Amino acid sequence: MSAKQKISDDYLSREFPMSKDNFSLIQRIAYEFTGIKLSDHKKNMVYSRLARRLRSLSLPRFDPYCDLLMLPNHPEHGEFINAITTNLTSFFRENHHFEFLKETALPDIIKRHQSDKRIRIWSAGCSVGEEPYSIAMVVKEKVNTSWDVKLLATDLDTNVIAHGKAGIYESDRIESVSAERKKRWFSHSASGDSVRVKPALQELITFKQLNLLEPWPIKGPFDIIFCRNVVIYFDKETQKKLFDRYADLLADNGYLFIGHSESLHRVTDRFKLLGKTMYQKIK
Repeated sequence: MSAKQKISDDYLSREFPMSKDNFSLIQRIAYEFTGIKLSDHKKNMVYSRLARRLRSLSLPRFDPYCDLLMLPNHPEHGEFINAITTNLTSFFRENHHFEFLKETALPDIIKRHQSDKRIRIWSAGCSVGEEPYSIAMVVKEKVNTSWDVKLLATDLDTNVIAHGKAGIYESDRIESVSAERKKRWFSHSASGDSVRVKPALQELITFKQLNLLEPWPIKGPFDIIFCRNVVIYFDKETQKKLFDRYADLLADNGYLFIGHSESLHRVTDRFKLLGKTMYQKIK
């Protein structure tokens, strides 16, 4: 028996039998819905996350679940997307981005917008909100309160959007945040188990559900776009289209931040590299 056949048999003998055809269909639908390419080595992760959906729906195996996914505009489509998307994040993750934002990008943008005093920022793939709230802290600390600053935070997953909008986190999530920022930007619950982001930060941010592969109801231009650890799930062709759309929405000389394992090399020539995963639009 080959290793590949054994893996297939293992999945057929689990709590919810999942055939090779089931997984192939899930791979295809995931790509069509989200642009995410699920490689074969993601099969265990996919099984684990979707098994919860089968339990919720009282389905005995993956065959009827796949039938649901094939139905047009079925409510399970949203639950499927939420289940397979990954939402790993933290406050001030990849801190060099926020240092650059504070010391270089924002001062440059402030100089360029002296006349209109308007700044627009987009956190694309914002997960549960720790990235946009980190951006908002830096903005509040750097930009005069008289300025018109708006921060759009979007994600494919409706559950994480709701989490971000609520702005409530377990206390250990802000362990890496400085004592000064903890005091200024968070309120602690009576039990001390959770914290809430203060309204002064929340008022800067608009949370919206958005599929990056579909039309964007967004006008721009943006001065800054964060799209970190999102495109690693997309193939090169999808990446090229996505970054071209970002460039179209960025103002001239606008800034783009991507994830630590991502690169624009051989993807687009519309940005120049400024430092580790930090770019500026050149055309």
